[in-house]
Amino acid sequence: MSLPLFTQTPLQEAFAALRRDLIHEDGPRISTMRNYRFAIMQYDPPDEFKLRGEVQRLTADLVANGWMVISISLQKLLLDRVRAQGLEWVDRVVQMEERMAGIEPERGLNYLKSKLSPLIEGPDGIAADCSRLICEYADKHPDTVDRTVALIGRAGALYPFIRSSSLLRHLDGRTRNVPVVLLYPGERRGPTGLSFMGILNPDSDYRPRIYP
Repeated sequence: MSLPLFTQTPLQEAFAALRRDLIHEDGPRISTMRNYRFAIMQYDPPDEFKLRGEVQRLTADLVANGWMVISISLQKLLLDRVRAQGLEWVDRVVQMEERMAGIEPERGLNYLKSKLSPLIEGPDGIAADCSRLICEYADKHPDTVDRTVALIGRAGALYPFIRSSSLLRHLDGRTRNVPVVLLYPGERRGPTGLSFMGILNPDSDYRPRIYP
């Protein structure tokens, strides 16, 4: 029996499956639930750069097939929210975090959480920023909504300030029905459980389909 000349990695297989489900002739099939167009692409955190390569290939392939791709960086949205607080606020938080970390590293991290988490959590947090970007595009290009997908990446920048399950929960119903794929750095734990960055306790509060 002959073997394939080139074998795909699990990550490549997952992206191939995602592509097939997105461009299905009957419309996107990334979820088993009607009117719930969310999916998660899980990958090992050390494979971040391999993930980006697959995202670039998927994007180019979709565009070549007449699709529009909205790329959203959670890292950029986080930094935008931090900068919006002003340089004085940033300097004060940095100085206090360094002072607290000098006493005990965990105290410094907890202080940082207390300052950053309120900026990004909840329905008015970073989920609102994602919703705004998706809806703005959908409103400007209503004729292409049926062939548009939003890829939300750089989620590692949010660790350990927010759980990604809460991000998707607050996005539900706020994306003009545009399919959304969250690129998730972490580990699969059971059928529906995911551990953010492979460090946090597994979160089973996931409704979307998980690739692979």
